[in-house]
Amino acid sequence: MTPSKDISRLIEIMAALRAPKTGCPWDIEQDFSTIAPYTIEEAYEVADAIARGDLDDLRDELGDLLLQVVYHAQMAQETGDFAFGDVVEAITTKMIRRHPHVFGDEEARSAGMAKGMWEKIKAKEKAEKRSARLARGLDPEDNGKGFLDSVPVALPALTRALKLQEKAARVGFDWSEAAPILDKIEEEIGELREALAKGETAEIKDEFGDMLFAVVNLGRHLKLDSEAALSGTNEKFRSRFHYVERAIDASGSTLDKATLDEMEALWQQAKGKT
Repeated sequence: MTPSKDISRLIEIMAALRAPKTGCPWDIEQDFSTIAPYTIEEAYEVADAIARGDLDDLRDELGDLLLQVVYHAQMAQETGDFAFGDVVEAITTKMIRRHPHVFGDEEARSAGMAKGMWEKIKAKEKAEKRSARLARGLDPEDNGKGFLDSVPVALPALTRALKLQEKAARVGFDWSEAAPILDKIEEEIGELREALAKGETAEIKDEFGDMLFAVVNLGRHLKLDSEAALSGTNEKFRSRFHYVERAIDASGSTLDKATLDEMEALWQQAKGKT
């Protein structure tokens, strides 16, 4: 087996890894649910390479992510459900259908620019998908039967909170402005304080979640993505702590020997520089 730029070689490699008698024992025992966390992790590593501006890493991480697609397709092929080619056909069909203003004839190109065309196309796709599921004897409501059930459970919690709130807002279930949400956050903080006083672990977790959900809602009304905002704060914290670490190292000490007062003083210095 030799490397290649042809996608068929990657498909062959994946099939060989999953071969019952000659494949890799670890790969053979995997299923969709055990591989899913790796798929999510690889997507994050792609985003990380982009954030760092490292195109060498981006090339490698995109390969890792592509392997995940091939992996899932191989497992589906083994059960007779679909193969990698079907995945490619599905996405190419979707892209062509959703862009009549690019790929259609003159009439379709004109209609494709019309207001509301995107939603009409998605509605048609949903109806076709529902019919296909019915034909296979499956529940037509594949993502659940509720209005919010199409928001993926596997999304990062902050992102999912934002998506749930955005969708609920489409039917008018929303605050009219940001100011009352600050009151709601204060209310949730008060309930969290009460839970902490009682020492009930489950209630503390529940109230803490309510507080976070309200904060995400405030961010949405301020036109801020909470996931992106927190990512920026995470990086700021990392950078400032690295300053503290380097300063302590330069003094001949180590993090585990430094006192909290020493680290706090250096932290304030770091804040003045970033």
